[in-house]
Amino acid sequence: MRVTSTDSDDTVGCDVFISYASQDAASADAVCVGLERRGLRCWIAPRDVMPGTLYADAIVRALNTAKIFVLLLSQHAVGSAHVGKEVERASSKQRPILALRMDAASLTPALEYFLSGSQWVDVSPGGLEAALTKVAEAIRALLAVPGAGASSEAAPNATEAGAAETVSKAIVSAGRRRRRRWAIAASIAIIGFGCVLVVAKHWFASPAPGNMFAGDPAKSNDRSVAVLPFEDLSEKKDQAYFSDGLSSELIDLLAKIPGLRVPARVSSFYFKGKQATLPEIAQALNVAHLLEGTVRTSGQNVRITADLVNVGSGSPIWSQTYDRKLEDIFKIQDEIADSVVGALKVSLLGAAPPRATPTANTAAYTAYLKCQESSAETATREGRSAAVAECQQAVDLDPNYAPAWVTLADSLRTQFVAFGDGNIEVARARVVNAIERALALDPRSAAAHQGLAVALYQLDFDPAAAELEVQKAVAIDPTVPGLDWLKGYIASVQCRFEDALRAFADERARNPLAIDTPLQVGNTYYRSGDLDAARNAYLSVLALRPVTGSVHYRLGLVSLLRHDPATALAEFEHEPDPDFHATGLPMAYDAMGRKAEADQALAAAEQIAANGASYQVALAYAARGDIEKTFVWLDRAYAQHDAGMLWIKGEPFLKNLHADARFQTLLHKMHLD
Repeated sequence: MRVTSTDSDDTVGCDVFISYASQDAASADAVCVGLERRGLRCWIAPRDVMPGTLYADAIVRALNTAKIFVLLLSQHAVGSAHVGKEVERASSKQRPILALRMDAASLTPALEYFLSGSQWVDVSPGGLEAALTKVAEAIRALLAVPGAGASSEAAPNATEAGAAETVSKAIVSAGRRRRRRWAIAASIAIIGFGCVLVVAKHWFASPAPGNMFAGDPAKSNDRSVAVLPFEDLSEKKDQAYFSDGLSSELIDLLAKIPGLRVPARVSSFYFKGKQATLPEIAQALNVAHLLEGTVRTSGQNVRITADLVNVGSGSPIWSQTYDRKLEDIFKIQDEIADSVVGALKVSLLGAAPPRATPTANTAAYTAYLKCQESSAETATREGRSAAVAECQQAVDLDPNYAPAWVTLADSLRTQFVAFGDGNIEVARARVVNAIERALALDPRSAAAHQGLAVALYQLDFDPAAAELEVQKAVAIDPTVPGLDWLKGYIASVQCRFEDALRAFADERARNPLAIDTPLQVGNTYYRSGDLDAARNAYLSVLALRPVTGSVHYRLGLVSLLRHDPATALAEFEHEPDPDFHATGLPMAYDAMGRKAEADQALAAAEQIAANGASYQVALAYAARGDIEKTFVWLDRAYAQHDAGMLWIKGEPFLKNLHADARFQTLLHKMHLD
């Protein structure tokens, strides 16, 4: 019999969302009753689905409002598609996840990266009541954390409070209250961000060729600082592009100081909007100091506060407020950089900070910052088009603004590579023109040489020529973000796997939380034949960002190469990117002998590939042994300028084509022979 609710169906203020497979309904009812008897308000379907409400909508609304996610982990739940989706949504909403393990079911890869042995309570040893007591204590500990929300029920008694404190130490770490919003809430060590501290420390620990990734990252020292995103305090909260741009400029300035370790923007900005204490951020970024601040703009006036904190002592070592005109923004950046370096004993670092490169046109600078923000945050066709328009506006307002020309080139290139907008000739001409304008204005622009390297690589399919431009950029300024990543990327497509992994290790030291670095490490291991290391690298990506396109697809390919089509199918089914989802399914069905389903799925994939993904369709035909169709789709991918073609030399599913003259011709066209 279904349990009856003693409260209204309103989900607002609900403590716990209970997720379970339909076969475990009786157990779920018992869990719900037990937790509510312990003073915790629960939401469970179908009990709390209001009459006339769409079932799926009710679940989504409850997931969005509940504070804690409790999963009944069983063999039924492991195989349940709707449970998997609920877990993924809870993770994407950064909800703590607690699991009651009902049986000894093995986790699929689809759930494995969300859960670990420390994140569930086994029911069997002490029975359900004992398990519920532990879970209730953990929930109260989480709800007691400042910023995490409080239960609407009565506070636990002294005994329960003591137990909750013990549990709290095991699963959350609450820092002292600070001025910043994101710093007042505790980090969630059960799911999502809690994985970051582990991932940042260990995701490169898998054996690599030459054992180049053995050991932990270098320990932080006094000459290290991370610049966190400055907080937008404008009245309408619509100036984030400006505050983020200021933070990014400071990162670039400080990174140029010899001997000073400064994590790149991608890693420092990982924490924007996340719940984390300053010590946890410093640990993940491997730094001793954090620079934080606020920005308020009003017309042509700007107020900036900046605070440099020694994380070890928890005390500020420098603080300053600037009330200036917007036209003085570059001077303010210089002054902040000077002060930070001075506070960190510039005499030990041996150099004064370099100067910012300003434009006299504040409107051009504003458009440039908006373009940078769109480029960094937006992954949609519309957003990318907006970035191009904003960059174009910047160079129209100031044709001599070299950094804006570089960013315009990057936005145009990404627009074509990511979304296939326009044709290759037009796209290449616009990209190269923008880079040439930047180099004409500033011949020693390392960023422009880097941009040219990426264009030669992705638009001309010429990795060797791209590598020469990377070398020029490194000679000018090795601190430009992404140079080591690009070196590794180029080496990987050329099957120089040890060089690639070494470059990615260098990139990881500067940018420990960048998503694409472990992704490309996984790709390198995958193509070198180290499938276990590839799988670990891909899982580390999901630990950093649970919803990342193409990762489940790549895990599926690894499973196919390990002759595990059932696991591969589960991975392909969980792939969020529609192209990779569609092209992975027929490969798994073929491997399982389900030919009719494979044919149907492959036909659907071909329809999708009309706008891209031709390379993935070629892999599907290669996996089923249809060599003629494989070449048809490889030729089509080359004609479409599909970026997947860059990886053909080391692709495991194409190894049986190496002796074919047609394959050698493709390698020659790709400058990979």
